[in-house]
Amino acid sequence: MYAIVETGGKQYKVSEGDVIYVEKLGVEDGASVTFDKVLAVGEGAELKVGAPYVEGATVAGTVEKTGKKKKIIVYKMKPKKGYRRKQGHRQPYTKVTIGAINA
Repeated sequence: MYAIVETGGKQYKVSEGDVIYVEKLGVEDGASVTFDKVLAVGEGAELKVGAPYVEGATVAGTVEKTGKKKKIIVYKMKPKKGYRRKQGHRQPYTKVTIGAINA
């Protein structure tokens, strides 16, 4: 069984036991989290699609850890004008292990 879940403005295809990295959730490590924005639920050849969400479907998971991704460099430059700006950015994330899909 699998489900397509929306969180943090992104969509993830998950099944039981999967580990996903999502945008930072305001939840402590070890806490349980429930995703109620389920776009579709499928099992084998059967697929249930919501409009926009599947009624009564939820996906439960456990927060493993919260951290920051690797640093990326944001560099802006305008040639021949002497304008240069260098900035670093580390995007925060939450690591979630999917427990159960209730549909």
